[in-house]
Amino acid sequence: MTGISRRQVVANYAILIAFSAIAIYPIAGVILASLYPRGTNPSGFSLPPSWNFGNLATAWTEGQFGMYVRSSVIVATVVVIVSTVLSILGGYALGTMRFRGATTVFYLFLLGMIIPFEAIVVPLYYDLRALRMIDTYWALILPEISGSVAFGVFWMRAFFLSAPRSLIEAARIDGASSWHILWRVLVPLGRPAILTLVVLTFAGSWNEFFLPLVMTTDPKYITVPQGLSLFSGRYTTDTPLLAAGAVIVMLPVLVVYVFTQREFIRGMLSGALKG
Repeated sequence: MTGISRRQVVANYAILIAFSAIAIYPIAGVILASLYPRGTNPSGFSLPPSWNFGNLATAWTEGQFGMYVRSSVIVATVVVIVSTVLSILGGYALGTMRFRGATTVFYLFLLGMIIPFEAIVVPLYYDLRALRMIDTYWALILPEISGSVAFGVFWMRAFFLSAPRSLIEAARIDGASSWHILWRVLVPLGRPAILTLVVLTFAGSWNEFFLPLVMTTDPKYITVPQGLSLFSGRYTTDTPLLAAGAVIVMLPVLVVYVFTQREFIRGMLSGALKG
């Protein structure tokens, strides 16, 4: 039994290492390519002949990434805060309360996840243009919130359905209102699920490319993915500089994940186990 257990452990670690390598390889390749001297052509996964850390500063300055990052930070911050709060409220209502039409409302949220954004972008554009929101932050924030809330309600509903009923009933017996049960009891208990939702929402908002491409033409409101596309059009032959721009774009998502990875993994595993 001990031999079988050890073989299983070794096999598990081998699988995890293999999949980790598959995930890390392209990221490490882009980072290494960004450190090559300008004018060279990195190929494969190899160390640069000389380390050029100035590519990041050059890409930041010449690509005007400061302006793009500011736009992405504004959009992503508002989207994450608003959609997370709405997702908690919607998931709480659908996961713990019984009312007429709850199932229909839940399926409407699922419909928001199923319908591809490309199918509604044209009427959405004309609606926002009629409201004079084109070339404003609202043209990016409102559609992203609607898409994030659809998934967020689905995610948080699953957590609230799995919350201990005895805990909720005990709080009610002690005289706690539904509002206090949510924010004083369930939200602290659901911190891993909420942080997982925050990370996924932030990554989705930060990496959104198609929506800013359609809804904005003013450089003031261009976000980093679209800014990277414009930057790559100017430096198509300078691979190290393009890689440096890609590193600038992906760095915030990596930083957010690194600082929340423990809670993120707990939230993902608890969701898998409870699902």
